[in-house]
Amino acid sequence: MSTFGTEITADDIVETLSFFDTWEDRYKYIIDLGKEVPSLDPSQQVEQNLVRGCQSQVWLVHREEGGRLYFDADSDAFIVRGLLGVVLAAYNAKTPKEVLDFDIEGYFDELNLLKHLSATRGNGLRAMVARIQEIARNA
Repeated sequence: MSTFGTEITADDIVETLSFFDTWEDRYKYIIDLGKEVPSLDPSQQVEQNLVRGCQSQVWLVHREEGGRLYFDADSDAFIVRGLLGVVLAAYNAKTPKEVLDFDIEGYFDELNLLKHLSATRGNGLRAMVARIQEIARNA
């Protein structure tokens, strides 16, 4: 089970990234975060779990327990796994209302993230967010 959203929160990521002076160091941290994202079982890496709009392959699965949403995700790219960690820290173990109320754009702005990603990576990040928000709306 992922520690993102429970032990590693969005605030933790904002705080940690603020310690780094260069974007090269921030990228390294994001890639390291990706190493902490648990891999999905290959049986979950199927077409129906693919997130459309991502440059890399990204799979997202979820479950609901006790009124909270839990997400697991995986990617075939190291930086994307790190970005998944950034997103999961914001959304994992939250109620559907908390997911929908979370200011993801403000979070990305605080991280100064989108201007340092390629357009295709930024679009993929937004596709991940859109999929999670859709799941929350349907919960």
